[in-house]
Amino acid sequence: MLKEALDYLNLSPGKVIVDATIGTGGHAQAILEKILPAGRLIAIDRDQESLLVSGQRLKDFGDSCVFIHGNFTDMDTMLKDFNIKEVDGILFDLGISSYQLQDAERGFSFRYEGPLDMRLDRKSYICAFDLINNLTEEEISALLWNFGEERWHNRIARHLVEERQRQPILTTTELADIVVRSIPSRYRHRHYRIHPATRTFQAVRIAVNRELETLESAINKAIAILAKNARLCVISFHSLEDRIVKFSFRRASAEGLIKIITPKPLTPQRAEVEANLSSRSSKLRVAQRL
Repeated sequence: MLKEALDYLNLSPGKVIVDATIGTGGHAQAILEKILPAGRLIAIDRDQESLLVSGQRLKDFGDSCVFIHGNFTDMDTMLKDFNIKEVDGILFDLGISSYQLQDAERGFSFRYEGPLDMRLDRKSYICAFDLINNLTEEEISALLWNFGEERWHNRIARHLVEERQRQPILTTTELADIVVRSIPSRYRHRHYRIHPATRTFQAVRIAVNRELETLESAINKAIAILAKNARLCVISFHSLEDRIVKFSFRRASAEGLIKIITPKPLTPQRAEVEANLSSRSSKLRVAQRL
């Protein structure tokens, strides 16, 4: 939803914008083109490898783009390091990128065989292997339900524990295969518009990176550093994220901090979905600082 995000950010030359999840720099490049000359982009990401890619992509913008490796929940302290007290717009593009999904070694996708990693920040201590092979059956079941809303969470958890008693579960394809076999055959395709392992992989990734825990805090901090009339745009990709964004906006609105610009989230146009299938679940919510 690049066009919509750019439009709602009200970009113009000279503004200071935060891209809290720069990824490989697609949104960032478009933002920079609209805020130059004299504008500045603060680019944050937990994934050092993505920062390297975006840094190369945006090298021609020079000092107009500042790259920071870290968690967006710390953006307030990050900005203090640059003596920035308020900004003219903030963008969150949540989830993971196709660049990350297609790298088998990162372990994010069930489509490619790789290690059970799923860490956005490779310096983190806990990876997917640790959770899958060490949590109790009850803990895995709760994780799959709370972070993936997986209907068959109990069966999947039981089968995972049974399998790892024989030998550790090491790879993405092993995990995906166990999940598929855990779901009753009559439900595997008829009741799934997505791959049966999608929700499990989502849940484990969210747990590894504590994504939902940090999101609400990050939104609150983002609102606090917005200049008057500046806007916050958040693109989410599943209902759990969107729910946090929605209620965070509602609370801030009730406190008189923001005006909600999108009472209902915007969804991508048909042409965008046809061009990029992964965008089909995206939702954009926008708020403006009062």
